Order: sequence, then C-alpha cells, then structure tokens
Amino acid sequence: MSAAAPAGKTRVCPHCKAVVLESLSVCPGCRHHLRFDVEAQRRQEAATCALKVEGVFSHPGTEEPSEYNVVIVIHDDQGEEVARKVVGVGALKPGEKCGVTLSVEVLPPPRAVEAPAPVTLTAVPKAPTPAGGGGIRLADGTVLTPPGLGSKPK
Repeated sequence: MSAAAPAGKTRVCPHCKAVVLESLSVCPGCRHHLRFDVEAQRRQEAATCALKVEGVFSHPGTEEPSEYNVVIVIHDDQGEEVARKVVGVGALKPGEKCGVTLSVEVLPPPRAVEAPAPVTLTAVPKAPTPAGGGGIRLADGTVLTPPGLGSKPK
C-alpha cells in the first residue's frame, strides 16, 4: 500500500468480485491472494477481532420447510445506516439447524513503508554452445538437444 492511499479505499476482488479494502493482501471473502506485499501481509496478520458473534438457528417445528434471510446492517456512530447486505438465504426442513458467525476485524494503521534493500545482480557466465548449435550443456558435460537439432547422421 502506498503512503498516499487513503484509509478505507476499496477495490473489487478479482476472484469473488467482493468489495474489499485496497490495503488487504488476502480477500476476507474468498481468501485468495490479492497482492504479495510484505507490509500489507504483516498489517493484515496484525488485525484484531473487534467483534465475533456466533449463533445457531433451527427449523421452528412445523411440517413445512421454513425460509430464512441472513442480513448484515452497518450503522455509523450517529445511528445512520451505512450499508445493508443480504449475505445468505435458504430453507430449513423440519429438524435442520444452521449456524452463523459474524466477525469484524480491525487493521492497525499502516506504518511508514520502508524502502526495500537494494538488490545486487551478478552476471553468470554463459556456458559455451555445444557443437551443432542447438543444445544445452549441463554442468556434467552432457549435451541436451531437442529432436531434429542434433548432429545429422552420415
């Protein structure tokens, strides 16, 4: 995450199409990797669980299946509704139960991004090309040539 990116900026997960925080390294919905940024990964690993609610609901006991909706509503500190999402629907047959877990993770503020250590590249001497021009010489001297590029029969 760049230092200029504002807190709360979002993007769409390319895997599951959920709207997620741009600063995340792993999508909280589908758990696919979104970026391979060490700082973002450390920040996400340092997240704390601010709220976790688990519950079970069951069929009310009638003869017919019962339908259900799972709805999440987010309010700001003035009580205004910020978001409302239906996250799941379904039906329960007599005797069936279903569980729900709601969790809220809070990420720490981003630290100043440290400049990566400079990388030193070292040139590796190229191995001589084997006679015939189309093969690869291994360290033990064996020459691998693709079919049709080896020496021609006499």
